[in-house]
Amino acid sequence: MGDQVRVDKWLWAVRVFKTRSIATDAVRKGRVMIDDLPVKPSRVLKVGDVVQVRKSPVTYRYRVLKLAEKRMGAKLVSDYMEDITPQTELEVLEVQKNMGWFQRERGTGRPTKKERRDLDNFFEND
Repeated sequence: MGDQVRVDKWLWAVRVFKTRSIATDAVRKGRVMIDDLPVKPSRVLKVGDVVQVRKSPVTYRYRVLKLAEKRMGAKLVSDYMEDITPQTELEVLEVQKNMGWFQRERGTGRPTKKERRDLDNFFEND
């Protein structure tokens, strides 16, 4: 492991993003911040930095424990980063997961007249 690692490379190595190009794009779009400041993909990480990654609807927070340049197995990730995401953020994710029944499948089009009536009746009974 090196003394200096780019933020996009580290995010890919610790499996926050599936590919390095996705990690680089997320950093460029301002979805990654270090110590509450937006960064560029070439920003060098230090041990102890707090990295915030916004993946809608949650902002995850990770503390850098060790630096890594090469992608690792999922079991080794906990040696390199500590997940310090607040519980309130994780609750938002849980609420959205439970609300999944309300969303229609993509590509199913508009509800039919019968489906619309069923929806109206369902919400009136609440």
